[in-house]
Amino acid sequence: MSAANKPKAQPKAVLDRKTVRTCAGCGAKSPQSELQRFVARAGRLVAGRTEPGRGVYTCRRLACFERAVARRAFNRVLKQTVVVDPALARLTTTTLGLRADG
Repeated sequence: MSAANKPKAQPKAVLDRKTVRTCAGCGAKSPQSELQRFVARAGRLVAGRTEPGRGVYTCRRLACFERAVARRAFNRVLKQTVVVDPALARLTTTTLGLRADG
């Protein structure tokens, strides 16, 4: 294998890098895998890591979700008005509780 065809080694800093996102509730920066992602679907807020489109993230704490709702952060980040169903907060709380325990 010639030197021209040899793959270049990545610096350690590039290999250790994780995608970082900001919580819409508290403003803390965390790795994307530690946050809950939400998107707008037909004017409604839905949770989903694999949903297509512009997303907004919150920490996996109910307080962050509620603060994002109160500050209208979902509307601001998603650049549209979205309706936050109260059942979503309950579903998020249940889901987050399960993830925290197991």
